[in-house]
Amino acid sequence: VKGAYWDGEIKQAQIGGYEDYPVFKTKSETDRNYALCAQKLLRMRDCLYPQFATHNALSAATILALAGEDKSGFEFQRLHGMGETLHQMLREDTEIPCRIYAPVGIHKDLLAYLVRRLLENGANSSFVAQITDHDIPIEEIIADPFDKFEASTICRPTDIYAPRRNSRGWNLQNQEDISEYIAARAPFETIGWAAKPQLAKRLTKFGETHDVINPANPTDIVGHVTYATPVQVHKAFQYAKPWNASPQDRAKILRKASDALEDHHGEIFALLTREAGKTAQDAVAELREAVDFLRFYARQAENQTGTPRGTIITIAPWNFPLAIFLGQISAALAAGNAVISKPAEASCLIASLAVDILHKAGVPKSALQNLPGTGSIIGAALTSDARANGVVFTGSTDTSKLIHQSIAANLSPDALFIAETGGINCMIVDSTALPQQAVRDIIASAFQSAGQRCSALRLLYLQDEIYDATLKMLCEAMDELSLNDPWKMDTDIGPVIDETSYIRFNEYIAKADVIHRACRQPEKGHFIQPTLLRVKNRDALKEEIFGPVLHVARFEAEQMDEILDDINQHDYALTFGLHTRIDNRVDEISRKLRVGNIYVNRNQIGAIVGSQPFGGAGLSGTGPKAGGPDYLKRFYKDAPMSLKTDVTQDWSLETAQAAIDATDCPPFVPIKSISCPGPTGESNRLNHYIGGKTLCLGPDINAQIARVEALGGCAIALPGLNPEYLTSLSGFTAVTHWGGEDEQHAVVMALAARTGPIIPLATTDNIDWAITTEIHVCMDTTASGGNTELLSGQ
Repeated sequence: VKGAYWDGEIKQAQIGGYEDYPVFKTKSETDRNYALCAQKLLRMRDCLYPQFATHNALSAATILALAGEDKSGFEFQRLHGMGETLHQMLREDTEIPCRIYAPVGIHKDLLAYLVRRLLENGANSSFVAQITDHDIPIEEIIADPFDKFEASTICRPTDIYAPRRNSRGWNLQNQEDISEYIAARAPFETIGWAAKPQLAKRLTKFGETHDVINPANPTDIVGHVTYATPVQVHKAFQYAKPWNASPQDRAKILRKASDALEDHHGEIFALLTREAGKTAQDAVAELREAVDFLRFYARQAENQTGTPRGTIITIAPWNFPLAIFLGQISAALAAGNAVISKPAEASCLIASLAVDILHKAGVPKSALQNLPGTGSIIGAALTSDARANGVVFTGSTDTSKLIHQSIAANLSPDALFIAETGGINCMIVDSTALPQQAVRDIIASAFQSAGQRCSALRLLYLQDEIYDATLKMLCEAMDELSLNDPWKMDTDIGPVIDETSYIRFNEYIAKADVIHRACRQPEKGHFIQPTLLRVKNRDALKEEIFGPVLHVARFEAEQMDEILDDINQHDYALTFGLHTRIDNRVDEISRKLRVGNIYVNRNQIGAIVGSQPFGGAGLSGTGPKAGGPDYLKRFYKDAPMSLKTDVTQDWSLETAQAAIDATDCPPFVPIKSISCPGPTGESNRLNHYIGGKTLCLGPDINAQIARVEALGGCAIALPGLNPEYLTSLSGFTAVTHWGGEDEQHAVVMALAARTGPIIPLATTDNIDWAITTEIHVCMDTTASGGNTELLSGQ
């Protein structure tokens, strides 16, 4: 298309981390290419009939000049309703045929195409726009593109997050990249790996050894893992030492480790596929996210100062065995802490390889130790040891509650606890949405990675007017998916992680109202067919089904507010998707929903480090968001305080609850908004909200209230409140207590005993993290016809 920026390809290359762009990046480049193609076509009129579609008088004149004396054997074309004067002149002066073409179809299918064409022709760099602008000299409009140099304003894909280098991508639609991927992975197709505890000092006695089975092929023994013992947990704490190097030196080593991960891509791709069931697409994304985490936190650490907390326990999930595993570790290391990591039982081999790569890059073994084992034994021992200064956990909500209770009972009251847990995530598709785009994003959100993402779509709301047509299109698209061994390059969906999940999901589906099950199920392996289930509303989902199962509900237009209120009232708050072409609806829903990550007119998975900081609230996590501006700060110690003593009151449970109920909070509005870097054609904004009521328990109650209110929060003074009451009180979202350790211990124990979301305790005047809610809104600006900023050449 003449003179248009192909923002879709530009965006895809940036998201994919490709070496360069597959399209021209400036108008002069496309003008030159158009002329060269026209020249070649005109020279082949003996066997071709060229047709030149243009509304550009300069292009038309160029074609006439290239045609020479013979003006036969080709034609011009224009879009109906555009370029009428130009083409009338061409017919009168040259008698060359001018064909008028027009898209044919119904309004809903054609509107997006017509809007896109209007945006292209209305762009600042377009001939159609410039010819009517009398401030632009005619010499500039008719300048020869072969004499004109136009510098591109679009940086290379590797530089979109500069100064941080973007992770390398593999374009799995390109045969060269596919061949490289296959060749790099091939040596590891049948070999086995071994993993065992990685401690700072060599030990000889370990726990039991277990086979690691490929979830796609039970006959494939991927390797063996030897578990740690409680004795080795004790030894790991003895050996652990914070990383005593400058922030710059730590950052240099973490970047070296990120490069080494990319160098080991063949082995990593093979292991991710065979141990964790990752498809090629997911394996590439997993490696890239891990690399991005290392580089992101390395860059942040260079620009922050602070004292590391000490020894941090990281507990990672099996569904992102490399990316989340290294994301947790790299943040703690970047701040100078020591780390004792525990990978998920299902993914110990990839964790062992990753730790080995970091050690070889220069991370001291005393700063990073890795203990494979079960959560009930090794995880429990790590999180109950008083020598731990914090725990970072990603996994189920129920497990996070158990860890919180263990931390409260055994660790210091100011110990770090960051939890990222699951979510019953919803998407609303209204009657204005583009069905093809919506279905594309529904498929990715619900079924990519076999639905084994905490961000995955679980409940789809389709508006009544489009319900039947969209559902039919969705079922047809599901039938085109390939459910197969993820080692095959054309596989779209791999297995669920283990036999327990396989049995549980099938039992759940057997009891449900099934709309559609897609794909042929392989004879062996833990494969679940992509499945649609019919439900009435959100209340039908009692638990998160962590697999390729999507629930679908029909709604009427007037039910929109009811649905949003319902989502807010449930305590899960991780991701939400919206497909609409109504700008006011986007603004309204983005302001109203209290969900960690909101995605508009795109899929709701695959958050990019630094661009889409990720994490939820309520039952979906504690915050701060991973890959965001506030995450690394939590790995430093708070400054000590000198406090004033308060006169305490004798509160009863009833009077305390009455004080909470009688307090009106300020509106839930953002106090800070940050524009995050990202690919073209996408808007990424991170909003910080102060929401809920903070209980100020003293001492120095006036200072606590002043601190909360200075941030825009809502403070309730309850000096001297009996900590036991905190298990029964309701209506608050954070607590501050700046007293002695014994008093704080009683408070944190009471908070851990509560049901529902984890309530944070701020033990110093650093309370921002405790009372702030982060909501990120990502919008695909190309979905409604094009990225107007890019099209205008800005």
